[in-house]
Amino acid sequence: MEDLKAAGHVEHNLAVPSQSLGENTIGIEDEVLLQMAEQVPDFANLVEKARRASAFEHNLTNWDAFKLFPKAVVFSFILSLAIIMEGYDTSLLGSFYAYPTFQKRFGVPSKEGGYQVTSNWQTGLQNATNVGQILGLLIAGLIADRWGYKRTMIGALVSLIGFIFIMFFANSIGMLLAGEVLCGIPWGAFQTLTTTYAADVSPIILRPYLTTYVNLCWVTGQFISTGILRGLLGRTDEWGWRIPYAIQWVWPVPIILGVLFAPESPWWLVRHGKIDEAKRSLTKLASPGDSEYDTDDAVALMIITNTHEKLIRDGVSYWDCLKGVDRRRTEIVCCVWMCQVFCGIWYGGNIVYFLQQIDFSSDQSFDFGLGVNAIGWCGTVCSWFVMQRVGRRKLFVTGLGIMFTVLMLVGFLGIPSHTTPGLSYSSAALLLVFVFTYDLTVGPVTYCLISEIPSTRLRIKSAVLARNCYNIASIIANFLNPPILNPTAWNLKGKGGFIWAPFCMICLVWSFFRLPEPKGRTASELDILFEKKISARKFSKFEVTPFRSNNFEVISDRAVLAEKDSLPANKS
Repeated sequence: MEDLKAAGHVEHNLAVPSQSLGENTIGIEDEVLLQMAEQVPDFANLVEKARRASAFEHNLTNWDAFKLFPKAVVFSFILSLAIIMEGYDTSLLGSFYAYPTFQKRFGVPSKEGGYQVTSNWQTGLQNATNVGQILGLLIAGLIADRWGYKRTMIGALVSLIGFIFIMFFANSIGMLLAGEVLCGIPWGAFQTLTTTYAADVSPIILRPYLTTYVNLCWVTGQFISTGILRGLLGRTDEWGWRIPYAIQWVWPVPIILGVLFAPESPWWLVRHGKIDEAKRSLTKLASPGDSEYDTDDAVALMIITNTHEKLIRDGVSYWDCLKGVDRRRTEIVCCVWMCQVFCGIWYGGNIVYFLQQIDFSSDQSFDFGLGVNAIGWCGTVCSWFVMQRVGRRKLFVTGLGIMFTVLMLVGFLGIPSHTTPGLSYSSAALLLVFVFTYDLTVGPVTYCLISEIPSTRLRIKSAVLARNCYNIASIIANFLNPPILNPTAWNLKGKGGFIWAPFCMICLVWSFFRLPEPKGRTASELDILFEKKISARKFSKFEVTPFRSNNFEVISDRAVLAEKDSLPANKS
């Protein structure tokens, strides 16, 4: 301890011995704080600014934050619109399996009459998208860390415009599969860039809104997809399936224009040593007016957090996400995103095709699908208000519990061999509850957790690994789900709920023991909670002081001078 105290007297005693923290209060490690004091110029005054910025963020109300950062909200919303295209195509492909003109063009005659896309091709098409997204995520993670969000987004959007041509002019199901792989590459980029950009440009209190808005865009894309297919049901020519693909060209150009005007992520600029550019970026994102908001203070907090994280970890590669304290953080974000799949949404969310298998007509199933998407949209909006009150962890765990119950009930309703209208409508009503619960809880909360749990230096790479875990889980689900519902395969119908319920229960157990509560925490506070290895269920019980250690605190030159002036003069 004596060596630490001696080392602490750097920069005019800026890191000085102090009374130890209380039992439920934690701070930076002593050695790390002293190293920061030695390495960062004007460290004490920078910490003072960072402390002001942290206090300012914690005291912001919703209304004040929206007034202060309207441009951050707008630019985040513009980038997130790219997710509409992914949600649109994901829903489009699943609904196409129940779409008469698509079935006739790419399917085979069915024993029950009409046409069906075979279970193997359904699996292949869905997995083609996931393979493309895995590649796109890995590429985007490398490019975005090196060249920034804006260049990566524009490149992905331009490439998507070209890849849509392949699906629009597809003359075989194999060509369609190739188009899905290629379109999956820019979609993979969108999956990570939209969420992490929203987290980078928003204060703590706006983060739930801007990150879960990504899920809202996903639901919006599904809603648009189902509505367009419902409107084209009367067409019996090839334009019945080509027009929905062509509509995807509507989105990229206006999004590109928005990205061109958007400022680069200030966190990315700080990581690359572009401090003045980071301040200009924050100026473009904020409308301070009479507010006490100060961009110098905000950048100081970013510099302190970035320096702290650099001392804790060696690099910013994918491998670094699996080392040291970041291993646990990577586990959490990967498992959270896999829970989006294994909770059973592949089964409960594929409602149009499911309803046709329990004797709903095409018109009825697509009408019901529109209603389900509208309910999902409302569920995501409701999550904005619920999440601010109950937090991420409680909402996530509760949602999994409800979805497990619904899956079991649907399974029991599917046991009778003879399907009656009452059983069919009961199953449909339960799936409404399932989708609403998902879009109120697990769906949107995941995007918030993905942006908050990783360290700022590994946020993009962690999101890439997590989303790739999601895509791998999706590939498994794409092998499992089609035969459950397809009349040419297992044809389990409602009994498929018994297949997915155990997966949902595993997610529930994991989240109860391993998922922490990051609500109201700054990035620097979360860094310390993970470094101290605080149990997931105790995260909310600890107070964090990110600007001092257990035995040392940082004081400014002014405080030192004031203390000296207050001492009595030496008598001669």
